[in-house]
Amino acid sequence: MTAKQSQKQTHISKLTLTNFRNYAALSIDLKPGAVVLSGDNGAGKTNLLEAVSLLTPGRGLRRAPYADVAREGGDGGFALHARIEGAEGEVEIGTGIAGGDNAGEGGRRVRINGATARSAEDMLEWLRVVWLTPAMDGLFPGPAADRRRFLDRLVLAIDPGHGQRALDYEKAMRGRNRLLTEGSRDGAWFDAIETQMAETGVAIAAARAELVRLLAAMIDRLPDSGPFPQADIGLSGELEEQVATTPAVDVEERFRAALADGRDRDRAAGRTLEGPHRSDLVVRHRPKAMPAELCSTGEQKALLVGIVLSHARLTGEMSGMTPILLLDEIAAHLDAGRRAALFSILEELNCQAFMTGTDAALFSSLAGRAQFLTVDHGTVGPTKDT
Repeated sequence: MTAKQSQKQTHISKLTLTNFRNYAALSIDLKPGAVVLSGDNGAGKTNLLEAVSLLTPGRGLRRAPYADVAREGGDGGFALHARIEGAEGEVEIGTGIAGGDNAGEGGRRVRINGATARSAEDMLEWLRVVWLTPAMDGLFPGPAADRRRFLDRLVLAIDPGHGQRALDYEKAMRGRNRLLTEGSRDGAWFDAIETQMAETGVAIAAARAELVRLLAAMIDRLPDSGPFPQADIGLSGELEEQVATTPAVDVEERFRAALADGRDRDRAAGRTLEGPHRSDLVVRHRPKAMPAELCSTGEQKALLVGIVLSHARLTGEMSGMTPILLLDEIAAHLDAGRRAALFSILEELNCQAFMTGTDAALFSSLAGRAQFLTVDHGTVGPTKDT
């Protein structure tokens, strides 16, 4: 991973939805910078953010099955289309699933400038999307699986190959777990699977460790006494600890040997008990020298905002293009001082940032500097009096 010298200003200039959530058909023109989406609860604000989040690999910010994303009463399929403008011009990206009896099977399709993409990772060549949602408020005290997923999403934004490595590891691990539960003693089959797990698992650990190193340096650039406190971040996991001091080939061999030695133990458990799928992201509130999970709800939110903003800055510097930020119900959970600081940082980042809220007044300080849109149960139009 190497930083690029200059960032390309990237934004979505047009977004079109068909049979997506509560939108039968919608087409909206969008401007660079801040985009404020206001409206009642359930009007469809988060649905718009979810649509944008599907312009990157994965299942989006809700992680919903594709069949659940299709509009109720439709044919079971959905389509998204975005026109994206960057320093090198325009690109058209479309994605969705076909309707009919087999809707959702086999994943979604991606087309770039009318041509079928090799994989969803191809979208990362044109834009990077970062998000923060209310569902993430419980990240620090919640299960380690949520923090691993959060961490891997951060890695993917600056390392497009990370998603495929994770898929390959999961596939190999499922194969090993199947052999374990079947009571197999086929040493050759185990050896082949464990070799693949060692290669991909160490690559995953190395990418995570590199992300944490780079992100920690970016967090250090936050003001010492600013509204979003600095966080100390680290990794808890044997592989992640080893790759910091040991050549990757040696870590691979150790992991492969550990898997082989642990077959009887894992067979009794019915699953693989060692590997990057057991690692954790460790976060501490630096000014208070306190684990994040022990901080107040407000402090945890401020920590998380600081991490996400630092990651957005890192993404821009590493990819060479400004990321698109999705901030769901962000203003309602911040006091006036922190809102003002957030808006200032977003302007500094020079990125397109979608922000939602039930009350447009919370974003009033952005009047004249943001695009205000009102969302009303399947329709979107300019907000009045802004």
